[in-house]
Amino acid sequence: MIVEGFAIARNVLRADYPIQESLESIAPLCSRISVAVGQSDDGTLEFLQNLKHLSLNLHQTQWDETLRTGGRVLAEETNKAKSLVSPEADWLIYIQADECLHQDDYSLLQAAMRHYQDREEIDALLLNYRHFYGSYAFEGDSRRWYRKEIRIIKNRPAIFSWKDAQGFRKLPAQKLRVAEVNATVFHYGWVKNPVQQQIKQNQFHRLWHSDTEVAKRVGSQAQFDYSEIDSLQLFSGTHPAVMEKRMARMDWEFTAPLGRKNMNLKDRVLHGFEKMTGIRVGEYRNYIRVDRFQP
Repeated sequence: MIVEGFAIARNVLRADYPIQESLESIAPLCSRISVAVGQSDDGTLEFLQNLKHLSLNLHQTQWDETLRTGGRVLAEETNKAKSLVSPEADWLIYIQADECLHQDDYSLLQAAMRHYQDREEIDALLLNYRHFYGSYAFEGDSRRWYRKEIRIIKNRPAIFSWKDAQGFRKLPAQKLRVAEVNATVFHYGWVKNPVQQQIKQNQFHRLWHSDTEVAKRVGSQAQFDYSEIDSLQLFSGTHPAVMEKRMARMDWEFTAPLGRKNMNLKDRVLHGFEKMTGIRVGEYRNYIRVDRFQP
């Protein structure tokens, strides 16, 4: 069984994306990782070239700045990265520059890929998500955070990155048929020094909106305001080992408003129902779940 990885990167150093940790977190599962590196002015390409301990296949790309509606450029670049993988690969692991896999899940993921390798009806594997906010000690637990997404796909030409690159579909625009695996993607996009978080917000919103709309949504302040959050909970587990050094460098303070629910009545009711039952009413699912892996 051959497994390769793919990712995209552009100006990830300026906004302090954990790109090295992201790539290191999938490297033990992959024979090679292809990265589509958009034209950057912060040393992103040179940084990746210096990661000699990783088997990286780097390819420079030019982002289409006209594809700003709905984050379409992210999907286009992700598809460029996917096109770089070897046709001999059986499975592909997609990782974004602010995501990591946990080493405790490696054997489970390998077992799942072996189990479904010859199951033609399975297109991909569906993983759980944890979204950290403000610091490494707190995670979002409201409906604004997606709970599951596809990050491991079979190496099929018909599969492509969908809309803003959060998930995948297959031609013409069909949802993938997935097997759910009890492994977790750790998402750190909302854990940065407030100055760098504000830089990230400007960069990110430029992929979605006009300059006027970006200014309206992000504002002109130098630091991101972490206080505008609806609901957080303490994280009681362990982080991926690749994140330990980065976590030790944390240079800002964050106080979580635990117990506060900044929600309207409808969201409070739905949030409470989900906490009691584990059911998310009206949950968006960009996939068709056909199986759950039982190791």
